[in-house]
Amino acid sequence: MAITREQREQIEYQILAPYALKSAESKGRAYPDEEDPFRTAFQRDRDRILHTTAFRRLEYKTQVFVNYEGDYYRTRLTHTLEVAQIGRSLARALGANEDLVEAICLVHDIGHPPFGHSGEQVLDALMADEGGFDHNKQALRIVTKLESRYPNWRGLNLTYELREGIVKHESEYDLSDSQAAGFDPKLRASLEAQIANVADELAYNAHDLDDGLRAGLLVPDQLEKLRIWQMLRESIGWHDRHLTEQIRHRLIRRMIGIEIDDVITHTSATLEHDAPLTPEALQRLPHNVVGHSEETEALNRELKDFLFEAMYKHFRIVRMAEKAERVITQIFESYVAEPAQLPPSVQLAAEERGLRRAVTDYIAGMTDRYALNEWQRLFDPFTRT
Repeated sequence: MAITREQREQIEYQILAPYALKSAESKGRAYPDEEDPFRTAFQRDRDRILHTTAFRRLEYKTQVFVNYEGDYYRTRLTHTLEVAQIGRSLARALGANEDLVEAICLVHDIGHPPFGHSGEQVLDALMADEGGFDHNKQALRIVTKLESRYPNWRGLNLTYELREGIVKHESEYDLSDSQAAGFDPKLRASLEAQIANVADELAYNAHDLDDGLRAGLLVPDQLEKLRIWQMLRESIGWHDRHLTEQIRHRLIRRMIGIEIDDVITHTSATLEHDAPLTPEALQRLPHNVVGHSEETEALNRELKDFLFEAMYKHFRIVRMAEKAERVITQIFESYVAEPAQLPPSVQLAAEERGLRRAVTDYIAGMTDRYALNEWQRLFDPFTRT
């Protein structure tokens, strides 16, 4: 027996909370697009994102460690999949629209350039006089302008709710920006977008700690002063000083479980207190409803401050960041100085968007490996072009 889209939409009304977004009530897409007979609008959004070139490239884009550092560290793709898993768990427990949460989680990092936050900072500085560069804005550009897969429109023609989830990411976004036109600045992010934001933060805290320990940038003795580390050790009954791979997995797994449980418990209490009856009522609240308890928030703040000082400022990470800055800056300046080096498609894009923005879009789409190879092609006299 096949379950039709209409039946799936009715199931949403039966199982989702009143303040969750329903696919049948979507504000629609920018261009007329006949709906699928079996998939809801948000399921189609998810599927369109999965099949993009930008999503596939996440496999070879840095999370913290540049791709060639090792096969076991997180990439943007593995991080994204882990965020989606956490997001689905939260959505299901909180009565949110799981398909929309998953779609927002899958799209949230597709605007990242090569070399992670270092690459983003370099491009932002290079484009400071022309609007800068922000990976959230770039994600919206990708799904509305840069991906070219359909004959009747540019971009992916995603639903309003998915695009709003990109625009109203927890980090600051200028809602007066022309890209954000049409999204009410008086409304907060939807329940689903708030869940995606928290899932992202939860994932990268746990996984950066995991990768830092695996890489030897961090050692257990450094963590002893952290209350969350003390709590994790106690929770699994580990009092040894030798950190095996299995113990590390247990600690990180336990950390994610504790954090998820805390978000569900705290958010449920907030929703019960505020009692929003519709998705819009939730978005009009003066505060986000999805989040951690004050106690866990304090533990996470302590962990983030520690990771910033002990890991992100580690000399190996700084070396990678400096290398990334040189590579991206030199590629950018070389292209701008002589646009004829660019592929024909990028040269055509430059006529429409302007040379520097087209170059930025091109570089932002590169993987770590491609950017390094391109640098060699441009500057190494012994590398064939």
